[in-house]
Order: sequence, then structure tokens, then C-alpha cells
Amino acid sequence: MNNDILKVLYSTEQIDEACKRLGKQIQKVYADKVPVVIGVLKGATFFMSDIVRQADTYMEIDFIDVSSYHGTTQSSGKVDLVTDISTDVSGRDVLIIEDIVDTGRTLKFLMDNLTKRGARSIKVCTLLDKPAGRQLEANSDFIGFEVPNEFVVGYGLDYDEKYRNLPYIGVLKPEIYTNN
Repeated sequence: MNNDILKVLYSTEQIDEACKRLGKQIQKVYADKVPVVIGVLKGATFFMSDIVRQADTYMEIDFIDVSSYHGTTQSSGKVDLVTDISTDVSGRDVLIIEDIVDTGRTLKFLMDNLTKRGARSIKVCTLLDKPAGRQLEANSDFIGFEVPNEFVVGYGLDYDEKYRNLPYIGVLKPEIYTNN
């Protein structure tokens, strides 16, 4: 797998530091609340696990699975709900944990969906923000890193369900996904 990586953008140590920083920020914001923390599957799994352990505050955890890439390197433009949350968010504070905010479509879909369900507040924590890919307005409240407009994998992010288990975030060599 490592041979498929053009360059490492963020090391394991840099990711750990970002998780500590973001966990402390989240702890301050939710110190007197019990938010529903919703991890966006599958990409945010590693990040969510690491970040919630850094926030010494009460929280409930749930997951949602949405898809827009369908095994490719670009969003299809359509967001599909694959697996829904099981928690009632009506009147609750919600924190969405995302791996990457790219086009903004997934985040807009999630925020609209949770707003319709009556969430009192919705904040977003993303490991990676890629403003150059943005097609819809989508802002995060907590951001780990800003990334260039390149295809990144590792630490939960994938290409065709592979590379999620890399302990760092790297740029995938273009020949890996252009030859498939």
C-alpha cells in the first residue's frame, strides 16, 4: 500500500496532535451539554474514535452511512442514505464527525436532514477540509487540516474501499486510480 502513495501529507503524530487539539475545543463547547455525536461511516471511524476520547465530557454516539463517491475519485453529485442513525435528535445538540469536507454535498445533505428532524444545534468537526473542491457552501466548526485539491487516502479515507488502514494521510498516485 505504501508504494501507492505519492507523498505523505499528515503523519500519525500530526494527526494525533490535531485530535488532541480538536478534542479540547469540543470539550469546551459541549462542557454543559450532552451532544449526539454522529460519525459519518466509514471514513470518519478512526478519526471519531480518536477525537471523542480527547473530550472529557458526556456524549452519545451514533453513526450514519451516506455515499456519493460510489468507488470513484469524484462525487457522483447525488448523496444516498445507506444506513440511518437510531437516535432521536429532536431538541438535541448534534456534532457531525466527518473525515473530509470536499464538494459540500454530503455535509449539506446531513445538515438539512438533521435540521428537518428538529436538532437544536448542529456543529461539524472534520479532519480534512478541501475548500478547492467546494461546490456548495459547507462550513465546519472544527477543522483538523486544510488539504490541497488532490486525492487523499489513509486514516479512514479510501479509494475503492482500500487504504483506510494507513496510519497517515497521503496523496494517492494518480496512476492507481486512472488505470482502473
